[in-house]
Amino acid sequence: MQRSQWDIMASLVRFAKTPESKTHLMYKCNLSFRQVDRYLDLLVEKGLLEIVFGERRSKPRRFFVATSKGRSFLKAYHVLRTVVTEKEV
Repeated sequence: MQRSQWDIMASLVRFAKTPESKTHLMYKCNLSFRQVDRYLDLLVEKGLLEIVFGERRSKPRRFFVATSKGRSFLKAYHVLRTVVTEKEV
């Protein structure tokens, strides 16, 4: 079963609740380097993720973390997903 763009974006925002590197997000979301680049650029541009700088293993690194707008997106995504997948009796 293929994931939609919305599913992929929601996964990235969910895994970025705490600061994560691009590589960790790529592996956690099972994406290629090209895909993760494209989605991270879009999510940062739309204000759902932000870039923070820190150190890991004594090297300066760039991390991605969900913004409040990103957390709101995630809540709305889950509500819509529930409504769409709900079975009628």
